[in-house]
Amino acid sequence: MISTPARTDEVSCEAHLPPRVSRYADPITIGLVNNMPDAALLTTERQFRDLLSADLEDAPIRLRLFSLPELPRAEAAKQHISEHYEDIRELWTSRVDGLIVTGTEPRAKDLRHEPYWASLARLVDWAEENGISTVWSCLAAHAAVLHLDRIDRRSFAEKLSGVFECVRIEDHKILAGTPVRWRVPHSRFNDLPEKALVGKGYSVLSRSSDAGADIFIKQRASLAIFLQGHPEYDPGSLLREYRRDIGRYLAGDRDSYPAMPRYYFSPEAGTALAAFRAWAERRRCIDALSGFPMAEAEKGLVHHWRNLSVGMYTNWKSWLRETKISKAEPSKN
Repeated sequence: MISTPARTDEVSCEAHLPPRVSRYADPITIGLVNNMPDAALLTTERQFRDLLSADLEDAPIRLRLFSLPELPRAEAAKQHISEHYEDIRELWTSRVDGLIVTGTEPRAKDLRHEPYWASLARLVDWAEENGISTVWSCLAAHAAVLHLDRIDRRSFAEKLSGVFECVRIEDHKILAGTPVRWRVPHSRFNDLPEKALVGKGYSVLSRSSDAGADIFIKQRASLAIFLQGHPEYDPGSLLREYRRDIGRYLAGDRDSYPAMPRYYFSPEAGTALAAFRAWAERRRCIDALSGFPMAEAEKGLVHHWRNLSVGMYTNWKSWLRETKISKAEPSKN
């Protein structure tokens, strides 16, 4: 069960879940700092609500929505944020039990040159100083690691996109009950080298031979979880990103036709998409995007990572609940 403060989005998972009586009196409060681009803003909200409400036996969740104010937004997104999100300044003087921070598309080679860098660095410091367990997702993970330990990213020759097999290499509570191997989406232009992470005291919990470090953590004042992949994605997320990138190519906003996400499409979908590429490259105009074979591309998409995602976030919520209870108990000293 997820509830939201009156000022945030009134859509509640309660309407979609069977009635139940929670074993827990107090909800866990989680802040979602949603920095995803406009096209994925509402989708990201839905994806995290879905994940956080997946375990019906877990404690109720109160979700608070925030976004960094320096991010460039179109008017529709600005209006949505104005109506349903809290000002990030309200976070500094309030209390949450956990925090999820998403990234956005990189515009500068050095993250410290991004317009939102000062606010994101302050968010990293605030979570550290207040002992807030935080999930740092993709580019947000890169920014947090850069700010905390000066670990620089390395660029790929082309965008890494696909559903890659990952292997658990270290046990931890947040992965309890999850499979040893899983497939999860990755979608990024840069990478954090595993050797550099380990050298700075991070524990890499899972890795991929294709995508590198997948999930890694660091225990300081609280548990920080870093994800280079996107376990929150729904099955169609990479398809929508791929189509968006094709549109940018056809509009002349990028020089090369984007590579197809790896290990993602069915053979039949791959054939249809390859044929569309050959046709679109000959025309190269934005009108050609109307011929994109969306129906064929959607066939055969599988949510391989669903069990891993639900299990990890359920375990994290249990961690938050245990931490909240322990802090509320009177000291025995």
